[in-house]
Amino acid sequence: MNFRKQHSIEPSPMQLAPLVDVLFLLVIFFAVTFQYAKEEQVMDVSVPAAEEGKEKESRNVGEIIINIKKDGEILVNGQKFNTDELLVKLKNIVSLYKDQAVILRGDEIVNYQHVIRVLDTCQKAGIWNIAFATRKPDADQPASTPK
Repeated sequence: MNFRKQHSIEPSPMQLAPLVDVLFLLVIFFAVTFQYAKEEQVMDVSVPAAEEGKEKESRNVGEIIINIKKDGEILVNGQKFNTDELLVKLKNIVSLYKDQAVILRGDEIVNYQHVIRVLDTCQKAGIWNIAFATRKPDADQPASTPK
């Protein structure tokens, strides 16, 4: 005895348009993220090695990375600055963000005076949260021996 009529529900075909949209957004996200991460690594600054050095995997959003090249040239976000221009930029940032973090990426053969000059500029701007970028030493070369 069949009281009800059996209705079979057809399976709906898989919608590809939303999947393509999601994949497209992921590609854009990773391309933009890669570009920002690459921006600071393109600089020809070879940071010194340290036994406890770390390759930083992620970067905090508000960190400012100051690159000091071999010749003492100061670069922030790919732009060249002298100490006066850097001081103005840092003071403007500190006026908005009191606990601004700065990472110094000094080349391993840069004259120490150039690093002190940038540290002094950070101090004048009121920045106290300063870190130095280092890397893990190569397997064949210990970190404590100078080149």
